[in-house]
Amino acid sequence: LQSDALYQYILETSVYPREPESMKELRELTAQHPWNIMTTSADEGQFLNMLLKLINAKNTMEIGVYTGYSLLATALALPDDGKILAMDINKENYELGLPVIQKAGVAHKIDFKEGPALPVLDQMIEDGKYHGSFDFIFVDADKDNYLNYHKRLIDLVKVGGIIGYDNTLWNGSVVAPPDAPLRKYVRYYRDFVLELNKALAADPRIEICMLPVGDGIT
Repeated sequence: LQSDALYQYILETSVYPREPESMKELRELTAQHPWNIMTTSADEGQFLNMLLKLINAKNTMEIGVYTGYSLLATALALPDDGKILAMDINKENYELGLPVIQKAGVAHKIDFKEGPALPVLDQMIEDGKYHGSFDFIFVDADKDNYLNYHKRLIDLVKVGGIIGYDNTLWNGSVVAPPDAPLRKYVRYYRDFVLELNKALAADPRIEICMLPVGDGIT
């Protein structure tokens, strides 16, 4: 987007007026958190919610939950018997947002697992019965493992299903010159994001679309 004002226009014109009360409450609650930079943006939440409705998603997965803004966007979009397998290494952050999710009446759709996602994914693949069983998977976790997730998720997502990788523009650092002054964590993860973007574009098994929504979603 050419300007912050233009982004603000999108938020004020089409995102905030349609944002469910529960999502607004969770967004404002998360804004108080010291790591609030990790949250999914409101326009991205709206996009995910619409995408899930379009594909009639019922069985979904989320890797990296934080306080649950994108999780709530997903839960609100799913039918009453829809399910989300949600994984995060930090249960405390998830529990911050949980009261809002419960109040919205969608907590029963969520199966939260605390801990690293890779062992869970490996177990699911080994079981065999989860092959091609997920309609939608959203990944917003440790960027250095995105490719490791991808290798496994390809087995678990159904043909015609969708995987969303968040932060694929990584604070704009993907186009920063090598000597640009970047925050330490931005610099550390940048190469992993660049590697992921290259790998996804070269993967013949998938169709891709990278969108400049939030911090970039592919």
